[in-house]
Order: sequence, then structure tokens, then C-alpha cells
Amino acid sequence: MKIWIGRLLIGFVFFFNVQCAVAFIIRPSLFTWGFDLQGETGEAMVRGLGVLFLMWNVPYVVALWNPIRYRISLYEAVIMQTVGLMGESLIFWFLPGEHPAVRSTLLRFISFDGGGLIALLVATWITRFR
Repeated sequence: MKIWIGRLLIGFVFFFNVQCAVAFIIRPSLFTWGFDLQGETGEAMVRGLGVLFLMWNVPYVVALWNPIRYRISLYEAVIMQTVGLMGESLIFWFLPGEHPAVRSTLLRFISFDGGGLIALLVATWITRFR
């Protein structure tokens, strides 16, 4: 039962990460405004973020498969989620000037990554023993 609860929590984070990645890759024009980007260059940057999100999720897939057996991948996912949350928070805090669209986007990422980190930490705790 513990493994399935862990998988559910990891799967929740994985699903939303991949959903965001696919949306960025398929329809980047919908998201360029949130980064103060525009045109083809802006779309290319958003698509690049989508590709990075996909790359980021490789350990999540392995941890999702079996969070007890592949514990190191779960730890990697926790660390990656923490780095994302801390990095986005620092960018938000030190963003100079008024950038309401970027600040709003960063707050969404911070909220999601904070929730994702909590879910991954709970999955780590629940699956800590066989």
C-alpha cells in the first residue's frame, strides 16, 4: 500500500510537470507573455523551457516505477524540486523593476514547485521502509 501512495504522489508531480512541458512545446505563443518574451524568439525560448522540463523529469519516471527500489531517483527528484523552488524564489526576490507578468509566472512556478516538493517529501517519508 505504501508504494502505491508514493507512486500516486510522485505521479501527481510528474503529470503536472509533463503537462506543462508539453503545453510549452506545442503552444509556446500562449506563454511568451508570462516571460516578457515575444515573437519567434520568445516562442523558441518557451519551447526550450518545455524541453528542459521533460529532461528534468527523467528521475521522476524512475522513482514512479518503484520509489522503494529506485530510492536514489526519488532523492534526485526531491533535490531537483528543491533547486527549482529555491531558484525561482531567488529570481522572484531579486527581479529588478516592475515585471508583473514575470512575477505572476514566477509565483505560479513557486506555488507548483512548493506543492510538488511537499508531495515528493511525503512520498519519500511514506516509502522509507519496505
